[in-house]
Amino acid sequence: MPESLILPSPVFRRCGCPALLRRPLPVEAMNSHRPVLLEEALAGLAAGRPCSRVRAFVDGTYGRGGHSAAILETLRPGDVLHALDRDPAACAHAFKAHARRDGFRIHRRNFAELQAWAQEQALLGRIDGLLLDLGVSSPQLDQAERGFSFAADGPLDMRMDPDTGESAAQWLARATQTEIAEVLWRYGEERNSRRIARRIVESRVESPLTTTTQLAALIAAVPGPRSRKIHPATRSFQAIRIHINGELDALERALAAVLELLAPGGRLAVISFHSLEDRVVKRYIREHSTRVRDGEALTPLLRRIGRYFPDDAEVAANPRARSAVLRVAEKVP
Repeated sequence: MPESLILPSPVFRRCGCPALLRRPLPVEAMNSHRPVLLEEALAGLAAGRPCSRVRAFVDGTYGRGGHSAAILETLRPGDVLHALDRDPAACAHAFKAHARRDGFRIHRRNFAELQAWAQEQALLGRIDGLLLDLGVSSPQLDQAERGFSFAADGPLDMRMDPDTGESAAQWLARATQTEIAEVLWRYGEERNSRRIARRIVESRVESPLTTTTQLAALIAAVPGPRSRKIHPATRSFQAIRIHINGELDALERALAAVLELLAPGGRLAVISFHSLEDRVVKRYIREHSTRVRDGEALTPLLRRIGRYFPDDAEVAANPRARSAVLRVAEKVP
């Protein structure tokens, strides 16, 4: 299990992140990542509303800290923001960006482990706001060496935590044709999944797939139905990434713990970029806000606050926001 990291003061502690530096981040590095639906997420978490006690908030997917930085600005003295991320590069960023901020803690953990982590931190039933910004972060996409994108050539990795699990290349080298096709269809809704899977298996006999552009070219060369709006490899890369990182399973596990994590009146805010993720979140909120057993209505455990989308201005400034949806719910006191 990855170690838990805490930054209670200017003192830096190692988090398994390479080459942590004690100098502040350059301004351009801090501004390179644009958090999606930022104002809507802050309003959804209601971090600024009056409260007579010390509060705890959790950013379960720190990424590059855009949402965390904004949440910190709303906190009152004594409040604490806990940020989690399994990516050591994200932890390193948090050290550089926020180590000197009072009330900030960074933990190298997968948000799938929220329940166990909260128990360790004595936070069960005490969290006033929980934010999950799902999917891959812009810096991960932009760094060719992480292997998430075929925009530039890089190793076929795709792991959010490069220290654990198998890479995309390792999985594609051992998975059966049926397993590959199922992943492409289930997580990418790729209509050409069977043909692509067959071609991958045929190709690896001659030479292993080791780079992003190599896989993208292979997929693009496979005949069959495809969208004219996106690259032929887009859905397959998305599906393989979701599978390699167990993203839907992590989301299910995190949501299963929400009611135990939140304080009465605490808020859950989830930003999704994929219809599969959004369906999971929508179903969870619906089931707990409209409870029926044997035809009898039960007291709701959650109250739906709202659903939000980026406006045209945000999409124009950040095209990666175009598929985002934010859902917010509140634990019934």
